[in-house]
Amino acid sequence: MPLLLEIVTPERLAYSDEVDMVLVPGVDGELGILPHHAPLVSLLGVGELRIRKGVDEESFAIVGGFLQVRPDKVVVMAETADLASDIDLERAQEARREAERALESGFHEGADLLAARAQLQQALMRVRVAERRRHREGPRRGG
Repeated sequence: MPLLLEIVTPERLAYSDEVDMVLVPGVDGELGILPHHAPLVSLLGVGELRIRKGVDEESFAIVGGFLQVRPDKVVVMAETADLASDIDLERAQEARREAERALESGFHEGADLLAARAQLQQALMRVRVAERRRHREGPRRGG
């Protein structure tokens, strides 16, 4: 019996389909969820959410939020959820460089410093998810 997975952000329904397994980045580590999992509510961290459906695997870069698990359904309510195939690697790398420059400038206080660190963490996650997808798919032009 498959498991219904819904990934929701404040802006949209990012994903809704039946899956065989989902691996989510919890605040205390990765959680693996299969059909008939015990009910659970958990905080999400920043990380890669992986979906397995048959032999296929999809990934999302997830930032924060909550996870609700029921025996037949998993709902991920994330601040952001970017499908790996939608991430522009060059733009993600530029965002990482900008966030690093902002932190290196040293003109941060309190909330500004936390925001700058969060931007860097999100950019690093998007780069990692996009690079992992690119690596899995291999070279595109016979080389």
